[in-house]
Amino acid sequence: MIDFLAYKLTDTKFMTMLFVAVAAVATVLTLAMPLLTSNTLNKRMKSVALEREKIRQRERERMARGEKEKVNLRQSPKQYMSKVVEQFNLSKWLGQEQAREKLMQAGFRGQAPYIAFLFFRMVTPVVMFFVALFYLFLVVELDQTPMVKIGVCLVIAYGGMHVPYMFLKNKISKRQLSIKRAFPDALDLLLICVESGMSIEAAFKRVSSEIGTQSIALAEELTLTTAELSFLQDRRQAYENLAKRIDLEGVRSVCVALQQAERYGTPLGQTLRVMSQENRDMRMSEAEKKAAGLPPKLTVPMILFFLPVLFVVILGPAAIRVMGSQDLPVAPSPQSGR
Repeated sequence: MIDFLAYKLTDTKFMTMLFVAVAAVATVLTLAMPLLTSNTLNKRMKSVALEREKIRQRERERMARGEKEKVNLRQSPKQYMSKVVEQFNLSKWLGQEQAREKLMQAGFRGQAPYIAFLFFRMVTPVVMFFVALFYLFLVVELDQTPMVKIGVCLVIAYGGMHVPYMFLKNKISKRQLSIKRAFPDALDLLLICVESGMSIEAAFKRVSSEIGTQSIALAEELTLTTAELSFLQDRRQAYENLAKRIDLEGVRSVCVALQQAERYGTPLGQTLRVMSQENRDMRMSEAEKKAAGLPPKLTVPMILFFLPVLFVVILGPAAIRVMGSQDLPVAPSPQSGR
């Protein structure tokens, strides 16, 4: 069995067919996923509403007892993950606050995602180490010493330790991109609501229900901010939490402006109008920057793919005509016949 796997993995024709099949399946999935994706806006907004109710219940209990306490707003983590994290003391090894901040920025809240992140941060290197051992010692025949192979396995295991963080970073980037694109429109809606006479809590609640068609992540964050504005003792803490959860420069500047307006009593309408214009200018400048960087990126694809095809289309008929004229027999002249 091992010899058969080694033969197949070193067979060029089989590997080519395998990669072509994987590429075909990936293409079909890429085209079919948008059609199969369901609208998760209602589900996410319902979960946020449930969390808001739990925040309200927590604050009422704290006010009734007159003491502060922490309440778990999410479901408890799985038992085997909790046991592994507690036995190896992974919270101290990884850094609790940094991991929690990254998880909040990716949209994962509560104790269960934190425990799962720490668990996979430890399990992934072990799994990749044994997979690399199996591949290097049993599947592929390398002319290297066992120490060199073990060193390669250790390097792969070290890279596997960063795989959960890379996954988390990718989730944060996608979430921030969705928020960044919809945030100027949310500011415009917020400005309209504030100037129409709504309070800032009602404005956030209204905008969160309207902006969900563009960015579910932004709607979720605005809903949580609405809950924090309603129940936190210091309203400025709600703006600080919003800036920390999103971690974008435009959102951070808006939160600072809202804190100053809350502290010094400046009109919210004027502040939101200025910040909305700044965010729109930032989005336009980013689009212009991407458009300006497009020609250098297209240079190499045009040289490799477009120009050869263009030369074939232009010079192909002329080359065929020249080759055809050379194959035709030459007719004898009248003088040579005499």
